[in-house]
Amino acid sequence: MSIHEFDVVVLGAGPAGEVFAGDAADAGLRVAVVEQHLVAGECSYYACMPSKALLRPGEVLDEASRMEGVRQMLSGSLDAQAVLDRRDEVIHDLDDSSQLPWLEDKGIVLFRGTGVIAGEREVRVEGDVLVANRAVAIATGSSASIPPIPGLADAPIWNNRQGTTSKVVPESLNIIGGGPVGCELAQAWSSLGSEVTLFEPEERVLAHEESFAGELVEQALWDEHGVTLVTGTGVDSVSTSDDGITVTAGGKEYTAAELMVATGRRPRTDRIGLESIGVDGTAPLETDDCYRVKGHEWLYAVGDVNGRALLTHMGKYQAWIGVRTLLGHEVENRAEKIGPTRVTFTNPQVAAVGPTLEQAKRDGIDAVAVDVGTNSTPGASFTGKGVDGKCRLVVDRSTEQIVGATFVGFEVSEWLQAATIAIVSGIRMSDLRHAVPAFPTRSEIWLRLSEAWEARE
Repeated sequence: MSIHEFDVVVLGAGPAGEVFAGDAADAGLRVAVVEQHLVAGECSYYACMPSKALLRPGEVLDEASRMEGVRQMLSGSLDAQAVLDRRDEVIHDLDDSSQLPWLEDKGIVLFRGTGVIAGEREVRVEGDVLVANRAVAIATGSSASIPPIPGLADAPIWNNRQGTTSKVVPESLNIIGGGPVGCELAQAWSSLGSEVTLFEPEERVLAHEESFAGELVEQALWDEHGVTLVTGTGVDSVSTSDDGITVTAGGKEYTAAELMVATGRRPRTDRIGLESIGVDGTAPLETDDCYRVKGHEWLYAVGDVNGRALLTHMGKYQAWIGVRTLLGHEVENRAEKIGPTRVTFTNPQVAAVGPTLEQAKRDGIDAVAVDVGTNSTPGASFTGKGVDGKCRLVVDRSTEQIVGATFVGFEVSEWLQAATIAIVSGIRMSDLRHAVPAFPTRSEIWLRLSEAWEARE
């Protein structure tokens, strides 16, 4: 058994692990990364990147079909095989060799295999023992959570991995789960020719966002993309036959060629030796706001494993804070205080940061909503014309500061950073009025929101 000594050992080479390892190496520390599958992680190969590659062609076609002078040139539908080929190009055919040079450039040593914690600051990988003089960071991510639905465990189901990397377009597809993943892939596969049915036990999809967001996405999925929606009732059972996979919900049966389950994630904390240091490996890892595991100052948990915000960008932020803490710097964890930025890349998109109006009130904030139509600007005559949408700022009435924002409409995700900066900076609505947007851009939505605030006084 070979013994190797480092300053930092990182378990997992997804986005959070990459940032932790890269920042630590940039600070002059000796770093090892342990990865059992693909360097760059779930987001690059099985989630964020391939799903957007599947979604984008349909969105471009829809926008072109609304544009006079362009729609007259269109004929036929998407070339599904070309879309899948482009998706494979984006994910490098599940080959991570292009991700390795940056590790070498920074002097980071990669160990292939499953890292198992064998004691304080000690990790074992196959026949190697990695000793971390300063810290171990767990960034092993999460995997699909499968609900206890009768018959589901025996069915040949898709999770997000099969749902984003399938080599063929299924003739029909049932999807259980109306969160961002379920909604995005319902739209993507329907645009490529699948007959899609989406099941959501809540009364609407995107149940954790503003109610109007879920309602607008539902309307578009149904009217524009031909997705059948079954909401407000749980799935009773799943069965498999020669005809396909049947979902029974609300007393009705829905049979499709494939079944995808998109009902959430569970942290990959099992089988990595946490019991050797007295930490529960069956639940998200509890950390402080610097992402140190409670009771173990040398152990960090960043990304999905801590269950705090299961989003790629938040995992990277957590890693940034973790490394600075390791280096002795004090960093205020402001992003988690305001709430994470999040986007559902359907058409219309849903982009949000901070609490919804209901959540803000529940948190004791004297909150009021400022609402305007997404298409209320002259710029909307040229981009996203005809795509319904609504924008909302959640404002603390006592301070006039923005605490939350939700934008729904065509390609509104790029508006989100401005809202995030406003919230982080404590911008008041009266200050916002002096940030004059250019005419005729769609960013004049901020002018409309300012005017709506003034009108309510």
